[in-house]
Amino acid sequence: MTMTSIEANLPIPGRSTSDELRVREPTTVHIVVWDDPVVDRDGMDPRSLYVETFWLAVLGPSAIWLLRRLADRFEEVAEGFELDLDETARSLGLGGSHSRHSPLQRSVDRCVRYGMARRSGDRVLAVRRRLPPVPRRQLLRLPTSLQERHREWETDEPKPAEAVRLRRRARLVALDLRDLGVDDACIERHLLRRGVHPATAFEAARWAWSPGGDEDRPSWPASADQDPRYEASSSSRVRTPKAVPPLVR
Repeated sequence: MTMTSIEANLPIPGRSTSDELRVREPTTVHIVVWDDPVVDRDGMDPRSLYVETFWLAVLGPSAIWLLRRLADRFEEVAEGFELDLDETARSLGLGGSHSRHSPLQRSVDRCVRYGMARRSGDRVLAVRRRLPPVPRRQLLRLPTSLQERHREWETDEPKPAEAVRLRRRARLVALDLRDLGVDDACIERHLLRRGVHPATAFEAARWAWSPGGDEDRPSWPASADQDPRYEASSSSRVRTPKAVPPLVR
């Protein structure tokens, strides 16, 4: 008797199908913080404009979005959490994650390869909360325009003592803009246009909208000369607040 094509494709009793023989990848991984005192102090937040501008060409968009997603989760659960790989892949537009060669797995591999994460035991991934500056060997592979922008950023980086003063000024401006209803992303870009260092701009914008922003609001100095938001009036000695420059969205 000749078998039809349908009958030929039916599974034979006692024999496993290819799906049953396939070794399935883990569906979850435990994410913990990669503690690095130096990078945690001086590094860049994965959601900052610096990372979007310079690390994007190195890590790729999928890895950057993954690091941003994990940074959000760390703010909610600092001690670590279980990450559903399939759900994460689909939420990032990367399809499923059942294969070790899936787009999400490749993004994780890139994070590990470039030192943004490291595997720590079985199904445990340690991830940086802040990223270091792009190393020189990777900078040389960036487009010339980005290399020039990075050199400008390095030149403009303030010294530690100056950074404290500039951070306070940036926070004051960020608070004023927040009171006007400007969101943190627009505050960051506004500060960058005013020449504020990228790390300071991001920190000030996030701080202004944080729950402790009002509680940590610095007390206004007794003398208006100490307040960078004020300038002398040409017609009198009365101090008036500086007008907030228009925002270009």
